[in-house]
Amino acid sequence: MKRTNLDSWIEEIEGIGSLNREKLEALQLERLGELLKKEKERNGFYGKLPYVLSSLDELSSLPFTTADDIAEQGSAMLLVSQSEVQSIISDRTSGTGGKVKRIFFSKEDLNKTVGLFSAGISEMSESGEKILVAMPFSGPFGLGNLIAKAIESFGAVPIAPGDAVSFYDFSELVKRERPDAIIGSPVFTLSLLRILGGESPVKKALISADACPESVQNDLEKRLCGRVFPHYGSRECGLGGAISCMAHEGMHLRENHIIAEIIDSEGNVLPRGERGELVISTIGHSAMPLIRYKTGDITKIFAEPCPCGGVSLRLGSVIRNDPAAKLIYALDNALFSVPNLIDYSLQKSGEGYLIRATAKTDCKEEFRVQARRVFGKNKFEIELSFLNKESEPSYKAKRTVI
Repeated sequence: MKRTNLDSWIEEIEGIGSLNREKLEALQLERLGELLKKEKERNGFYGKLPYVLSSLDELSSLPFTTADDIAEQGSAMLLVSQSEVQSIISDRTSGTGGKVKRIFFSKEDLNKTVGLFSAGISEMSESGEKILVAMPFSGPFGLGNLIAKAIESFGAVPIAPGDAVSFYDFSELVKRERPDAIIGSPVFTLSLLRILGGESPVKKALISADACPESVQNDLEKRLCGRVFPHYGSRECGLGGAISCMAHEGMHLRENHIIAEIIDSEGNVLPRGERGELVISTIGHSAMPLIRYKTGDITKIFAEPCPCGGVSLRLGSVIRNDPAAKLIYALDNALFSVPNLIDYSLQKSGEGYLIRATAKTDCKEEFRVQARRVFGKNKFEIELSFLNKESEPSYKAKRTVI
């Protein structure tokens, strides 16, 4: 089994020969020190932090950064001039009032992300293959555009969705272009493969942008006759944070740019192997580096080495740490065990929930049985419609309670 491409990429861009833990952690400590010193000199958001740490263990003594901090003081976290900002991605916090938070990216930041994407996608695909990019193409620096650039970097061919909106549009695109692989969210990818059935030419899938329950991953791998490649990313970690290797046992972290910690509900750092909230320090980002940012994502860092022989740490499966995300995750796991389900949305309705589902055939009773497993005694209703040419994906972004 070949070693993860991530470690080779780190060696190449950092000029490190024969990467090992000692070299990687020395690089992290050096970058963290440089960042703290720069923050001290400019007296920005992190200006009051100590600028000398003798070891990475001392990182846990620093305060956390939250989504509200970014929303309220994001401009104070910016380390480059406005003219050097290449892209800004906005989102709303989940707190009361839904404050807008903005993440700033420099050209250097985006180039690093393209490099990471290239390392990850080339684990799955090779030069000459076609890859459908079912991600947003929102301008030259949108996620889809960056992924397409990464695909082209190793000689593969990206296929953009163009004006495809409905499931029918996407299925016709796949039949016409016949991609070898697809990059998309877990549920959308499964929905598309269920619609295509035996007509699908897709043999591989890289899934990202949302949590992937066991039943969804199992059906994906059954239909692909092979393993899927989960990736982890967020705006705060630079869009790309961790990539899968051929061992398919976790996702390798871009540790040259990110220091990862796992904490419990009290903020204490947990040992490797235990699940908790992921905290990141983005030491390799030039525009808007974050120190000890609480991601709100629950995962673990594997304690044991990867079978691929790589030395970069690996994340386990990831799920959002909020009730709505956990409910959707449980529902996805239960409902997509129904083979004819294509997609569904969930919304609060009075004292219960309304499930609006799209299916290939009438599977309402089977659907109800699976939903009851999750909802227990809670009230819910099901509105079932059959797949047609106008049927669209239920969510344009992360799946949640509407």
